[in-house]
Amino acid sequence: MATKAELDKILGALDATKTLEGLQDIIESICAGFAIDHAMYHWVDSAGDHYYFGTYPDAWTQQYQEKNYTRIDPVVVGCYQRFHPVDWKRLDWSPKPAREFLKDALKHGVGNQGYSIPIRGPNGQFALFSVSHNCADETWEKFVDQHGRDLILIGHYFNRKALEFEPDRTPEQAQPLSPRELDALTLLAIGYSRAQVAKTLSISEHTLRVYIESARFKLGALNTTHAIARAISCGMIII
Repeated sequence: MATKAELDKILGALDATKTLEGLQDIIESICAGFAIDHAMYHWVDSAGDHYYFGTYPDAWTQQYQEKNYTRIDPVVVGCYQRFHPVDWKRLDWSPKPAREFLKDALKHGVGNQGYSIPIRGPNGQFALFSVSHNCADETWEKFVDQHGRDLILIGHYFNRKALEFEPDRTPEQAQPLSPRELDALTLLAIGYSRAQVAKTLSISEHTLRVYIESARFKLGALNTTHAIARAISCGMIII
């Protein structure tokens, strides 16, 4: 499983890459680092153009495009309606088209488990970062519990890099965070619990909650993990 050093290496590579093609190499390194079968980043820019980087077999990618599976793929449909990360098991696979799609995906080796992070950017940009694997439910639950936060960070780093390649983009402007807000997010990012952060900053947990909520609002984040991801991707905090 991925260590902090491996995670830092992946994030560093994302920061350093200068080409869209470089993203494919990084996707492959994610699979190796996290010991999973597949990883995928799908980006739809503000002009409606699609970009895909992933490790799915070419036969599946071709099949997906030929059958226009985007219309019925429960992962795409479900994530487009959500803002939070999604475990594929929690999506609606009951309609017949979804069941047929799943059968085809399994036949092509996509994996029986998956986890996707929907990401929204400026001017209608939408992206999905997903990982998938073939394993038991219990094994996958442990994997997501251990690495879910890391995957959110990677997904947002991927998206930030993708936005750099979009022509005529307008950078997002985030409100500056106060020193206390930066301290709070930094300590949470390196693994401190809320109680440990409050003790380190010599404040109450209630006051800490106020700082976190203020930072979340300024960053336009959905939750604390998203706020940390955005602060890191914007260079506000470094871990």
